Amino acid sequence: MNSPAPPAITAGMRIDALLRQPPLAVLEMRLLLGHALGLSRVQLITQSERTLTAAEAAALSTLLQRRLAGEPVAYLLGTREFFGLAFEVTPAVLIPRPETELLVELALQRATHGARVLDMGTGSGAIAVALAQARPDLHVSALDASAAALAVARRNAARHQAGVRFLQSDWYGALAHGERFDVIVANPPYIVAGDAHLAQGDLRFEPIDALTDHADGLSALSTIIGGAGAHLHSGGWLLMEHGYDQAPAVRARIAAAGLTAVQSWRDLAGIERVSGGLRGVAE
Repeated sequence: MNSPAPPAITAGMRIDALLRQPPLAVLEMRLLLGHALGLSRVQLITQSERTLTAAEAAALSTLLQRRLAGEPVAYLLGTREFFGLAFEVTPAVLIPRPETELLVELALQRATHGARVLDMGTGSGAIAVALAQARPDLHVSALDASAAALAVARRNAARHQAGVRFLQSDWYGALAHGERFDVIVANPPYIVAGDAHLAQGDLRFEPIDALTDHADGLSALSTIIGGAGAHLHSGGWLLMEHGYDQAPAVRARIAAAGLTAVQSWRDLAGIERVSGGLRGVAE
């Protein structure tokens, strides 16, 4: 199905006229206008009578066509906010989502001063960088199998002056034998292969291998759980994001791996979004 043609955007059109009957939601239109014109939200208001140049009109027309074709706004802008920080995003990485902030909050609560933290499948580096930026005392490591994703993550760490060690790794593969951490966090691919959502909305444009394990949605989670015991210090926590209906299965796997204090935490929508457990006695 062809995407709808955007309205003609021409030189000389005023900002306020473009926002009066936009082809997109007003918020999205403001974001694309600001990006095309290099203006902040406040400047769009204070300069509402400004007219577009030919170059600006062409840039905005291209952005509108791409958005109307379904491309995520985050990829069009090249950034997405997460945990109060602006992160570069490209089609090589998942777009950070607000519900994942719960994972960061839980890790910060459980990381003692100077703790060693591991982020598995870091993607854009949002989780690792947010942890390191919020707590400079932490020793944060981040893994990803994708070299392209790691390049984005490294730029995000540099952007926020966050001290993160990055490793290209298929899960635990690149870690030193016996290397252990106080907290392991992960937001792995957990969508079931063939799920209809993979062909809808923003997910159509995001890296498929970061969304689904191409199986039952639990294989990556099971791999992380299976290796956690060998890479957690006694008293260390494993915390993982998962799908809206996967909490019981994930808790069962965590308990079967010998971790204790197994539980799930709900996001702001009331969904059991993160599950985890403790290596050793929960005291």
